[in-house]
Amino acid sequence: MIVSYHGHSVVKIQSKDFTILLDPFITGNSNCDLDVSQEHPDVIIVTHGHDDHLGDTIELAKKNNSLVIGNFELATYLGWQGLNTHGMSIGGSYEFDFGKVKLTPAFHGTGLKVDNQELIYLGMPAGVLITLEGHTIYHAGDTGLFSDMKLIGDRQPIDLAFLPIGDNFTMGPEDAAYAAELLSAKTVVPIHYNTFPPIKQDPNQFIQLLKNKNGKILQPGEAIEL
Repeated sequence: MIVSYHGHSVVKIQSKDFTILLDPFITGNSNCDLDVSQEHPDVIIVTHGHDDHLGDTIELAKKNNSLVIGNFELATYLGWQGLNTHGMSIGGSYEFDFGKVKLTPAFHGTGLKVDNQELIYLGMPAGVLITLEGHTIYHAGDTGLFSDMKLIGDRQPIDLAFLPIGDNFTMGPEDAAYAAELLSAKTVVPIHYNTFPPIKQDPNQFIQLLKNKNGKILQPGEAIEL
């Protein structure tokens, strides 16, 4: 199984039989190396409804008949756009044909901006635990630090965790390093930084703060094999 990072919070999982995209913010993401026309995900998982995470979900899902997984309100909204969706809620898990997905808490905002200066409520933000081919991957989504991250790591050994470090909207490097300690993941990768000026960070600072020395910086397009 190959797990690759593609700027901001975009993660791709390539298993033996499935391609899974998480938070596919490609168009308008200067740090992303992907081309929407070249991506063919079987599954798209969206942590929450902000533009920089929902991204190109609608176009990709329509083109590829992808299954889109997210919280219930987000899945309902995307279903109204003609997508094939599966709605879930925080704490719930489901066994799909590609593996198991569980939504975890994430402390953040929500809502999609529309042209008439309104926000569409799109449910509670989430993190995601994905278990497939004997490995578990944790994508924290956008979140601040919270102590129950220890419960997440205690109840489910994590092979690879993607944690936001950008600060301002999410955890900064110091809190993210403490989150990594709580989660006890084998490998931790920083995400959600340097896309916009308010979240400019040096990922090396995060790596140096990790007590377990288990961090790895991935440039867009780089991957880890599990």
